[in-house]
Amino acid sequence: MNKDIDMLETAMKADFDVYKIREDFPILSRNIREKPLVYFDNAATTQKPKVVIDAISNYYNNLNSNVHRGVHFLSEAATKEYEDIRKLVQSYINARFKEEIIYTRGTTESINLVASTFGRANLKEGDEVLITGMEHHSNIVPWQLICEGKNAKLKVVPITDEGELIMSEFENLINEKTKIVSVVHISNSLGTINPIKNIIQIAHKHNVPVLIDGAQSVQHTEIDVQDLDCDFLAFSGHKMYGPTGIGILYGKKEFLEKMPPYQGGGDMIRSVTFEKTLFNDVPYKFEAGTPDIAGVIGLGEAIKYIRSIGIEAIKTHEAGILKYATEAVSDIEGLRIIGTAKEKSGILSFVFENIHPHDIGTFLDRDGVAIRTGHHCTEPVMRRYNVPATSRASFAFYNLKEEVDVFVKSLKKVVKMFG
Repeated sequence: MNKDIDMLETAMKADFDVYKIREDFPILSRNIREKPLVYFDNAATTQKPKVVIDAISNYYNNLNSNVHRGVHFLSEAATKEYEDIRKLVQSYINARFKEEIIYTRGTTESINLVASTFGRANLKEGDEVLITGMEHHSNIVPWQLICEGKNAKLKVVPITDEGELIMSEFENLINEKTKIVSVVHISNSLGTINPIKNIIQIAHKHNVPVLIDGAQSVQHTEIDVQDLDCDFLAFSGHKMYGPTGIGILYGKKEFLEKMPPYQGGGDMIRSVTFEKTLFNDVPYKFEAGTPDIAGVIGLGEAIKYIRSIGIEAIKTHEAGILKYATEAVSDIEGLRIIGTAKEKSGILSFVFENIHPHDIGTFLDRDGVAIRTGHHCTEPVMRRYNVPATSRASFAFYNLKEEVDVFVKSLKKVVKMFG
């Protein structure tokens, strides 16, 4: 990250005012069932600041046009905005080239793109793909599909009772048959922060590329893809205060240029005849059809907004909320936290032996408290801990300790009700 941005974030950290920040998010001022909204479902999707909402509205009001195809004013203006945001994303994750930034619909499509194209080009019978026991379904199913098609094997690094990767097993599992490692940075169901730099270093010693699922990390901590030396990074706009339906795949240029196209259509071609198609350069080779232009513009505003606050200030505040919440629930009888890794992000998952998570979520909703209940698209994690589901509170930089108090008070009412 460049020096100007570092200085800006340092300055903003000193001015961090969570109450003022909350004023930027219209939805946080509304009531739910006549109670103030307490929104603790940020791992599923974050709320949107007004600047993001306004940017999307402004595009449709004043700039609406397709990109790359027109010579008229609106098309040229929309195209410039669209491509400027590609450079902004490049800067945000410190990619070497803007061509390494591919627009997708989100983390899920980004991972599917790599599994389909890299897998199609590089996997053969007997090869192996290495993932971990804490992956989201989006980082399991695409690899299963490509492995089934290629007669390759999917290997899984196990996790401890605390929710940490068993790194000795990772080192044992990676070998000359391993063609790619795909690993989550921060677990959406455990909150575990994985040692991805160490994972990448080990993989690269075996000449194995690494994909990082950054869906839960790019909004909470600084990501520098050149420093990490990851080969691919996938993330979603809607989990970082941007709109739904837009995401990013970062890939090292040398990999992207060798990978075949993911989809066919307009803009990903150089020329088409009935006999043969010549494909466009990276990144457009992977961006078939009319993109989510408004989503890109909204994502750009979200990145600018995060930078205006400062990622270090965000990390500090969210760590404080997690610590406060963890301590606050510790004296609730019968509550067991699922995911107690030493390095954790702002996710608090828990169970009660005799109260189903869905009942907890329903009763908390009566007090205006929004949490997530279920398997969180990580069914293997639930089986690892022998639970059908968990209740999950997940935090963002706009959350308050006072909201944690409301959450804990409501939880205690649930415990009392169910005895």
